[in-house]
Amino acid sequence: MYAIAGGIATAFGIVLFHLFGWKLLPCLQEDDHLVRVLGLEVKDVDNAIRSRNSMLCNALAFVFSNFVAYMANRLWVFEPGRHHIALEILYFYAVSGISVVLGTVLMGFLIKKFGMLTTYAYGSNILTAVLINFVVRKYLIFSG
Repeated sequence: MYAIAGGIATAFGIVLFHLFGWKLLPCLQEDDHLVRVLGLEVKDVDNAIRSRNSMLCNALAFVFSNFVAYMANRLWVFEPGRHHIALEILYFYAVSGISVVLGTVLMGFLIKKFGMLTTYAYGSNILTAVLINFVVRKYLIFSG
């Protein structure tokens, strides 16, 4: 169930990230997979701007997709009750925030330093979150 809940939240975050990166803060490239598949027109920006914009898009997408992750984890995966709901949400965002900050910094670095394709650099954020979040959510936020 954790994988399904995470998959739903991740898919939601990916859609938001790409939507924000396409329309709000340009950070996508012509070679990005979703751009090619959907035939989107993207604005050409240099790596420094693409790096900054991708980090901002990721932060925006995180706020919404993390709430989806919280609800899915609370309803389907873990047993609530270790903490008051307000603290539970606060801890959930704090833990997820740590992993997303680390992943976002890594993503920005890979784009700025190596010119990595936005899609691949975004994958570093997902990998970082998966590695950190399960253990901390299971043992510190929820009751098992």
